Amino acid sequence: MTVSDIQQPDLSPAVDGRTLRSVCGLFVTGVTVITSGAGDTATGTTVNSFTSVSLDPPLVLFCLHRDSRLRSVVEQSQAFAVNFLSSRQEQLALSFAGAQTADFGGVRHQGSATGVPVLSEALAYLSCRLVNEFDGGDHAIYLGEVVELGLPQRHHDPLIFFRGSLGALEDQTPPHHPIFDG
Repeated sequence: MTVSDIQQPDLSPAVDGRTLRSVCGLFVTGVTVITSGAGDTATGTTVNSFTSVSLDPPLVLFCLHRDSRLRSVVEQSQAFAVNFLSSRQEQLALSFAGAQTADFGGVRHQGSATGVPVLSEALAYLSCRLVNEFDGGDHAIYLGEVVELGLPQRHHDPLIFFRGSLGALEDQTPPHHPIFDG
């Protein structure tokens, strides 16, 4: 008898998207604003789907919904910055989360080595050259090589995302503020 002779159970029942989102919401993540473009095309969006991939070479990735306004900007500029937000920047996260609110008006920022803007008051940032894009179902997965980094506010606590809400590292339940894009 071989492995192919053994009847395998069907382990692929339909997974409800809302339930999957609720379960994944139990995994605490940091909150970032991904920025890209330059000048009049500069924009950003709030994202919590970020991770470090490799130290040598220095690679990171993040995911964007296929309909995100940032996709074409990242693909055109071939660069992006990951801005880690501090617990004091919940309003900034919300301002970059909406489709009509993602501009740099009143937000302190400067250029980076890749030419894309970085947020001057972020906890930390990574400026990256786009290396590759992968299909991720209803999202696109962007892989970038870190070419510059900074720690403007390294002594602050991070902004976190848990159970669909933004908050700080505290023992109390954070208020409910959903992330809309990313």
